Amino acid sequence: MAKRKTELTEKKIAELEKEGRGQGQGENYKPWLTIQDVPSIGVSTRGKGWKTNRIHQFLSKLERDYFYVLEWNDLIVDIREQFPLNREDTLHLANEKGIKHPTDPKSQIPIVMTTDFLITVKSNGGTTHVARTIKPSKELENDRTIEKFEIERAYWESRGIDWGVITEKEIPKDMVENVEWLHLSYYEIEELPISTLNTYCQHMKSFIKKYNTSIIEMVTEFDQTFQLEVGMGLEILKHLIARKEVEVDITKKIYTHLWIEDAFKLDSLLKKEEINVLS
Repeated sequence: MAKRKTELTEKKIAELEKEGRGQGQGENYKPWLTIQDVPSIGVSTRGKGWKTNRIHQFLSKLERDYFYVLEWNDLIVDIREQFPLNREDTLHLANEKGIKHPTDPKSQIPIVMTTDFLITVKSNGGTTHVARTIKPSKELENDRTIEKFEIERAYWESRGIDWGVITEKEIPKDMVENVEWLHLSYYEIEELPISTLNTYCQHMKSFIKKYNTSIIEMVTEFDQTFQLEVGMGLEILKHLIARKEVEVDITKKIYTHLWIEDAFKLDSLLKKEEINVLS
């Protein structure tokens, strides 16, 4: 549970509620805590979330890393970070279990507890929710941390929502680095009109099927062929990967020195082209 920059008061809690903190969905959701509210070194994505179309804010690099894993998963449709728990309910659970409820270190007022992620997932034609807390594995040995986890676990259990703890051990490093590298490329490239980008994307797919070279050699040839600024071909390629129009094994580190046939699933690309021709 992150420590706040300023003393927490009941008035401050009321103000946050009035601001709509912890309310809304998708693009309209407002996290209960932001990086401005706590002294920890926060990390915010530099672009909009793919699924939510809003800027996400995280209180640790580990939270951001897990977010990248969620972004890539097609079954996940909404990601709400720093989701607040009903304080009356957590106070009741803490009292019932004989656990001291988390309080502000300065004012000693019971805080509004939060879960790092409330995730909306496609399920059987509808959606369901899962809650996940992110913690470094070394903190799982802390008795006080475990006590707070117990309040959180019981809270979500009472609502029929699956809750669990994610540590760095469950987060695939190569996948995170890949999605971080691709993340800004998901949206349109500012220097190119949408119609022009779409045209270049089709040409890039042809290059991928045609060239038996490394990725960097191919995109360099692409830039030269179409007289583009150096690096534009790579940005177009990253856009295609981020949009999953070109398939890769996201769990393996994407290096630009890799040969095309080792990086891309060419069979799926060829099948997509056949479908486009037949449709």
